[in-house]
Amino acid sequence: MSTKDWIEKDYYKILGVSKDADAATVKKAYRTLARELHPDHNKGDEEAEARFKDVSEAYSVLSDPQKRKEYDEARALFSSGVRTPGGGSSGGSFSFDLGDLFSGGGAGGGIGDVFGGLFNQRARSRSGAARRGADVEREVSVSFIEAVEGKTIPLKLTSSAACASCGGTGARAGTVPRVCPTCVGTGFTSTDSGGFGMAEPCKDCKGRGLVVDDPCPVCEGSGRGTTSRVMHVRIPAGVVDGQRIRLRGKGVPGERGGPPGDLYVVIHVGKHPVFGRRGEHLTVTVPVTFPEAALGGEIKVPTLTGAPVTLRLPPGTPNGRTFRVRGRGAARKDGTRGDLLVTVEVAVPQNLSSDARKALEEYRAATSGEDVRAELMNAVAKER
Repeated sequence: MSTKDWIEKDYYKILGVSKDADAATVKKAYRTLARELHPDHNKGDEEAEARFKDVSEAYSVLSDPQKRKEYDEARALFSSGVRTPGGGSSGGSFSFDLGDLFSGGGAGGGIGDVFGGLFNQRARSRSGAARRGADVEREVSVSFIEAVEGKTIPLKLTSSAACASCGGTGARAGTVPRVCPTCVGTGFTSTDSGGFGMAEPCKDCKGRGLVVDDPCPVCEGSGRGTTSRVMHVRIPAGVVDGQRIRLRGKGVPGERGGPPGDLYVVIHVGKHPVFGRRGEHLTVTVPVTFPEAALGGEIKVPTLTGAPVTLRLPPGTPNGRTFRVRGRGAARKDGTRGDLLVTVEVAVPQNLSSDARKALEEYRAATSGEDVRAELMNAVAKER
């Protein structure tokens, strides 16, 4: 397809979508129209065949992000005041004839020069504009207790900044850089790419717009140096492993008065030998003896703060039952705390005294008529 087609054809209208339609919407519209207008379903219908070609052409442009961007820019440029052959200007600051533009003749040199001028104008406005600083991401490791209770940690940041020796000019002290003769200080040059002038960073000055004849010995002419600073970052109570904390304005300082970037801190939480986490709650597994589980009683349960709490076990407590101790978990944002979830585990003794063994044998003999697995077996039998 020619560049002229891009200017004269409204591909959005052909597909029946809005100019801000996303890729999925464009694809869905194309598939619907392609099925409707396909030559196999419209044999001998020249109008349907022509529309099918227009739909395919529109989709080939709007489905390609780069082509779509160039198409939108071309349409925006000419809609602001281009005079089509045989018609008047649409009103604006431009008054070119399409025939002259696409022929490449005349003082303007064709469409490539028009777009080159447009992009260079934008480049000039960008070259001196304020620039936001880059974002920074750092990873830190904290202990299990520090993640639950919160902690302020020192974090060393090393980032790029203006060279302290040359003040960011890149030139040796006492000298100044000169305007790049290739891009005339814009930092960009335009190249003709398939009929369009595309802006790209100037290769001679590397996009700076300035040329340094006597470079600064500290930064070797780059104008940039490294700076180190130590920040004290507060890790909030209750963070979880892998959480990403954003600190606004704590990243790399901006250029030419631009705002600084942000600092992202990724938290890695260590393991605890006793406690675990389940959201805002802490978990712990506590061993109990068979008499404690069968007869009930009070047991001591450890907490993360070190002061144990007393937990009352009801008679007949089964192995694996979980109890809740309120207010002994991880800290919440509102200042309250989650709970401590205590799971009991009946401990089986490995070494029995003769008296203990005899007592257990007597107990087994007394309960020999009780089949504790009867319900399990019956349930399996019902399913067969």
